[in-house]
Amino acid sequence: MKQEELCHKLTEFLQETKEGKLKWTLEVQTTEGNDASEKPVETEEDGVWTVDECYVSYHCRSRDTDFCMITYELIRTSEDKVKTSNMVFIPPMGVRFFDLHTLLPHSIETSAVLASKIHQLWTLLLEMYKADRSSVALSVRPGTLTIDEE
Repeated sequence: MKQEELCHKLTEFLQETKEGKLKWTLEVQTTEGNDASEKPVETEEDGVWTVDECYVSYHCRSRDTDFCMITYELIRTSEDKVKTSNMVFIPPMGVRFFDLHTLLPHSIETSAVLASKIHQLWTLLLEMYKADRSSVALSVRPGTLTIDEE
């Protein structure tokens, strides 16, 4: 799938979700809530950076077809500065692992427009989850991140 196709599909999903036609399952694995002592740290010229990561799996069934999208965000923080890197994957239904090496063959080039659509979907689903959990199932679990030192 190309990013234009995914943007179009997400636009449709946003509308159908607002109309109550879609039910979603979100699975989140993140290191953001972990104790600071468990997080990797990188020292660079511009400071010391604490590294976190967050995977989100979005799943719904639309028009008798399953849809699964997994997003990945690498978050680096140093005092009041934040740097992020984002990736998007459309894996086959049997591939639901939160592992970059497994997901990389299923990556989609990410544009600002695509990132914005995904953020709109995330925000909408969280709002719906807070208001009425019947249309959004949410599971959050801690992750572990290690940085390979060369």
